Amino acid sequence: MRIAVAADHAGFEFKTRLIEELRTLGHMVADEGTDSPESCDYPDYAIPAARSVSEGKSDRAILVCSNGIGMGMVANRIPGVRAAVVYSERTAEMTRGHNNSNVLCLGAQQFPEEDLLKFVRIWLDTDFEGGRHARRMKKVRSLE
Repeated sequence: MRIAVAADHAGFEFKTRLIEELRTLGHMVADEGTDSPESCDYPDYAIPAARSVSEGKSDRAILVCSNGIGMGMVANRIPGVRAAVVYSERTAEMTRGHNNSNVLCLGAQQFPEEDLLKFVRIWLDTDFEGGRHARRMKKVRSLE
C-alpha cells in the first residue's frame, strides 16, 4: 500500500518510528514532513498528505500531532478524504469497517507508542464492510 505520513513537531518523534514500522510491514511510505521537533504549523504537513490521497498518489495517509484533532480537521477539508481520529482499538476498526476512512489521525502525546502502532495495524488490516455502510458513506460523499 502507498501511505503518506505527516506530523507536526508534537508528532515528529512518533512519525519516525511509524515510518520504520510501515516499511517493515511492506508498505511504500511518502514522508510529507515535518523533519524536526521544531515548532511548526500542522496544516503545512496535513494538507500535502491528505491531497496525496485525494489525488490518488497515496492509498491512505496517517497524520500525527499532539492529539490528532487538528490534523483531522484539516484533512477533512480536502475532497475525497475521510479522516478519523482514533483513540482505541475499537475506533481503529470501526472507522475502517463502517466509515471507510482513508486518513488516520493520531495523538502522539495521548498514548504510548505501542498502543498507537496497534491502532495503525488494526486500521491497515480492517476492510470496509460495505452494505448499509456504503449507503451511508455515499450520503457523506454527496456533501463534497
